[in-house]
Amino acid sequence: MTKNIRVGALISGGGTNLQAIIDACESKKIQGDMVFVGTDNPDAKGLSRAARHGIPSFVVDYKAVIREYRNNPGAARLPEDFDLSELIAKQSLLPPDDGLERLKTFLSSRALAEACLLEKMRAFDFDLLVLAGFMRNLTPYFIDRVNNSSEIPRVMNIHPALLPAFPGIDGYGDTFRYGCKVGGCTVHFIDYGEDSGPIIGQRAFSISPEDTLDTICEKGLQEEWALYPECIELFAQKRLRLRKPKGASLRTVVEILPS
Repeated sequence: MTKNIRVGALISGGGTNLQAIIDACESKKIQGDMVFVGTDNPDAKGLSRAARHGIPSFVVDYKAVIREYRNNPGAARLPEDFDLSELIAKQSLLPPDDGLERLKTFLSSRALAEACLLEKMRAFDFDLLVLAGFMRNLTPYFIDRVNNSSEIPRVMNIHPALLPAFPGIDGYGDTFRYGCKVGGCTVHFIDYGEDSGPIIGQRAFSISPEDTLDTICEKGLQEEWALYPECIELFAQKRLRLRKPKGASLRTVVEILPS
């Protein structure tokens, strides 16, 4: 019998994808157990979902951490292993010509918050971290410390668009405004960019002339709640493998191994 994987989640809001994952674990559609729920938002309604299911939770108030850094950057106690030059070289969230001061502020303040996340997460053994509506970009500082020596990435995200189209915070809105005839959602591993990591799975739905942004969001959420548990179960079954196609310009892809 396959041992259940241990799944942690980060959320920022209502946690509907979190609920879909919890339900899938409890119904055995995912061979996994939810071991923690963390958030950057003290008012995240998804925390009540964790409480109802007896899942430990914690809060790292990003706004407070970032505000404190910006008010007095000289007093900030950055993590001992923080290396600004290394993070600037790795990250692709901000363009390199954005200016050193802006890069320093962004990466330093986020590393302070991410160090707090990592400290909270250390209390739990986990195999996979899922971002279930976590509205913060994670920097290489965090990603490298979660992935560590694992052969397969350990941070998974769901995005409300058919990547690589429409990365960013408003995938369904961008899909609607562009006049697309098809919308969808994507589950991917995260990398150092914005919604640019290797794609694990996608689901699509048709868009009719009668659809509104609200109906597109409704259709998308239904697909998200099915797709995310499916992809987590593939991880649990050890059926995901990264492959780098020949050719320097080609992106790393995720292969799904037969069951």
